[in-house]
Amino acid sequence: MAALLMANTLVARPAARPAGVRAPARVSGLVVRAAAVRPSWLPGYELPAYLTGDLPGDFGFDPLKLGEDSTSLAWYRQAELQNGRWAMLGAAGILVEDLFGHIGAGGPAAQTPWYDAGKFSYFAPASTLFMVQMVLFAWVELRRWQDMIKPGSTNQDPIFSQYSLPSNEPGYPGGIFDPLGFSKGNLEELKLKEIKNGRLAMLGFAGFLAQHQTTGKTPLTNLAEHIANPWGVNVFTLEHARIN
Repeated sequence: MAALLMANTLVARPAARPAGVRAPARVSGLVVRAAAVRPSWLPGYELPAYLTGDLPGDFGFDPLKLGEDSTSLAWYRQAELQNGRWAMLGAAGILVEDLFGHIGAGGPAAQTPWYDAGKFSYFAPASTLFMVQMVLFAWVELRRWQDMIKPGSTNQDPIFSQYSLPSNEPGYPGGIFDPLGFSKGNLEELKLKEIKNGRLAMLGFAGFLAQHQTTGKTPLTNLAEHIANPWGVNVFTLEHARIN
């Protein structure tokens, strides 16, 4: 009995610690930190190593491996960004003009379908306007290329070197091009929204082209005809949709 009490005493009492030595902190729980998972365009797909997710809207989709070269990838990103912006303007313009034409607003211009815009009588011949546009676009694209080769160079006055504009990221000029001050908020979130909407607009504009080529009508005209007769006017009855 005495031996049993002695054994319990030895087990229950911890060994004495030297003076000045503190007991280790008690572990109350185990925290496991998982590695951040990148969004992927296809679950389980092995993302290319050269697509690091730093670019807005990068979900690892590059089946043709166009982004393997970093210089080309930077140019492709600018091309996608600019084409997406123009597509958003174009898609919105087509739909607004189409809507005004249906409700009888907007004047003579709204009565001209978007695919006949070149036939409209402007203040100058269409050929003259086209050439002026090409000259202006050439200058803008040249400056964009210079800014990509040497970032910040376009902000410097070429004659008076003491004058320059604040530096900016290529493709996001800010300043007078951001009158509402959106860039002062969560800019990364806005970049992602812009590139997503730009991609959708490019697909939408391509759809407008295919739709007109197939039916010869405007998007809202096709939509109205489909809503009026969904079983008779749809993608499976295209042979009856063409204007005669």
